[in-house]
Amino acid sequence: MKNKKDTQLGNVNYNSPPQEAFAQFEASVLFCPRCRRAVPVRKRLLLILPEGEKYEYLCTFCSESLGSKMEFEERDIKILI
Repeated sequence: MKNKKDTQLGNVNYNSPPQEAFAQFEASVLFCPRCRRAVPVRKRLLLILPEGEKYEYLCTFCSESLGSKMEFEERDIKILI
């Protein structure tokens, strides 16, 4: 018979599969080449696609596009004719 200390250390059970530490990252500050410094960003919805939504990160000062992000989610696709 295994000792309880072999399978658990504190409240962590090492026999269970690992849990996700986070679902998604959200950028709050990115480097803007036009402003030449790290700036807060705005997240703008660009596209709604069957596999998820695409967002663009914009500089709050000059509105330069600083990057994009896809948020994937499962959806039931309905085609209207």
